[in-house]
Amino acid sequence: MTNDPHAWLEDVTGTEALEWVSQRNARTEARLTGTPLFAELESGIREVLDSRDRIPFVTARGGHYYNFWTDEQHPRGLWRRTTPESYRNADTEWEVLLDVDALNAAEGENWVWHGARFLRPDLDRALVDLSRGGADADVTREFDLPTRSFVDGGFARPEAKGGMSWIDRDTVYLSTDLGPGTMTTSGYPRTVRRLRRGEALESAELVYAGEETDLSISAFRDHTPGFERDFLRRALAFYADELHLIGADGTLTKIDVPDSAMTDVHREWCTVELREDWGSFTAGSLLAARFDDVLAGTPSWEVLFEPTDSSSLAGYAWTRHHLVLDVLEHVVDRLVVLTPGEQGWTRAPFTGAPEFGSVTVAAVDADESDDVWLIVTDYLTPSTLSIATVGEQPRPLRSAPAFFDASRHVIEQHFVTSDDGTRVPYFLVRRDDLPFDGSAPTLLYGYGGFEIPMTPGYSGGTGRSWLERGGVYAVANLRGGGEYGPRWHRAALREKRPRAYEDMAAVARDLIDRGVTSRAHLAVQGGSNGGLMAGNMLVRYPELFGAVVIQVPLLDMKRYSHLLAGASWMAEYGDPDTDDWEFIRTFSPYHLIDDTADYPPTILLTSTRDDRVHPGHARKFTAALEAAGHEVAYYENIEGGHGGAADNAQAARMAALAYGFLWEKLA
Repeated sequence: MTNDPHAWLEDVTGTEALEWVSQRNARTEARLTGTPLFAELESGIREVLDSRDRIPFVTARGGHYYNFWTDEQHPRGLWRRTTPESYRNADTEWEVLLDVDALNAAEGENWVWHGARFLRPDLDRALVDLSRGGADADVTREFDLPTRSFVDGGFARPEAKGGMSWIDRDTVYLSTDLGPGTMTTSGYPRTVRRLRRGEALESAELVYAGEETDLSISAFRDHTPGFERDFLRRALAFYADELHLIGADGTLTKIDVPDSAMTDVHREWCTVELREDWGSFTAGSLLAARFDDVLAGTPSWEVLFEPTDSSSLAGYAWTRHHLVLDVLEHVVDRLVVLTPGEQGWTRAPFTGAPEFGSVTVAAVDADESDDVWLIVTDYLTPSTLSIATVGEQPRPLRSAPAFFDASRHVIEQHFVTSDDGTRVPYFLVRRDDLPFDGSAPTLLYGYGGFEIPMTPGYSGGTGRSWLERGGVYAVANLRGGGEYGPRWHRAALREKRPRAYEDMAAVARDLIDRGVTSRAHLAVQGGSNGGLMAGNMLVRYPELFGAVVIQVPLLDMKRYSHLLAGASWMAEYGDPDTDDWEFIRTFSPYHLIDDTADYPPTILLTSTRDDRVHPGHARKFTAALEAAGHEVAYYENIEGGHGGAADNAQAARMAALAYGFLWEKLA
């Protein structure tokens, strides 16, 4: 597409572009929102999101548990804390530190909470991040916990992508937009500075300046008692970075490991998770060596985990004396406890870990204890939160409520053979009395990128809006994801990207061949990179689907690297300004639209405030489908960032639009 007739829609806040958006929003709302079904969907999802009975997940800091909470009365949320003793009671007493809705009212703003970082070891100050409308760009303000107020004249960072982190009470690391030359081509900070209290941002001491073509530069202090160290991370690309130790004199010492590896330093240990083979070590392995030996150039690397054809490392968590590995075995979590000692590392199963479902494990306080948080869930089982001391049975703390009747549903795992012979798993959630006559409305979801695995999780909104109403739900574990580690990811990188779409098509055909559903009753859904997947399913495999839902998507792959953060993803997709375009064009939905094809009805949902994936992708694709005479609906939320919604009301409306569209087209 040499001359792009829809390029004007890339002007995010342009008058003409927003008028175009307004017209299509009104058209979509008029079509979908004025029905009893939509009202039921929206109110049902909102009730789930606002439920006071859901688990208030917490972070332990000192003698308090901290939580951020939203509900109907507090749509933008409360930052609050309680004691461990009170948290164990049903009637927990919370101390409110910051009411974001009250802050918005006082300042005439639309702040969305982005998190906080505590000053250690005193824990009486925090650096609080707030975003306008949910965008990635945010501001930082210093907050005083004893007085529950922002510090007058304290540390502050204007709105930008970047961050601020504590060095000590009067010094922070600063990475932000300070004008020309301070940001990378990906739109992230190119410099990191040491800012002292009372100093102007532009006067802060330069610690390091990366190249303009780097992804981002940041620095942080490890405050672990007895192991205080400062590090600089230079992200070269999405899957390549350098970790440097910052010396007391400001000199940088690069940690000598592959740039493609993910490196972490904890107390005396350096761990390296390999994305590529390194000498005799296999990609996907986790290695450990003493950090001082790594610095000295004499490390003795020990293999803590090595992948198999069926397993990968999903993550790990340090406690005071142990390392807990989360291993995926055919996309099912298995926990393993490793303990370093004089004779090396010993290995044991995690006491009380479940046999099926998704398990999330995180340290309660890695400096002080061997306690971990344990969150267990699956598609039909609400989350439970337990605390467990490694080696002992977990102690349940909270259980989320059930938002739909799952007593007549079952979860199955199936495997299909993709075009090149690769076995691809997917999960299927259905009623136990499904007739297998091809009549069931079925929603197929997938992602397939950035080494992110799709594991089972409970969604009250999906349960109420889809499963309980007779729908079938399927989740495909596409190549490009992380279900089987780096090899699964690399199998759909760059020129191999269409493998992910072949996998999705294979799952769709299997659902039809099994009699679960048929083309007229099958929909595909995806967001972000998954939106690129859904767009490709529309233009490459329209004969398989009766409806398509595309959310906050990439779609114009010729322009993506020039739009917002797109340049940071060239390691995933390739560089369209080079010969890479020859293969990228084969999976650029915007360039593959066929005027004569029989496309299923499609809805696109995005956000004006998405400053990660440009809303121009969804706008231009919609305009092109319209021009070609295809049926397409469009809705753009004015807030929400890449998540698509800034509060529960917006999230419920966006989800209800998708489900309402699906029921209209598939039932």
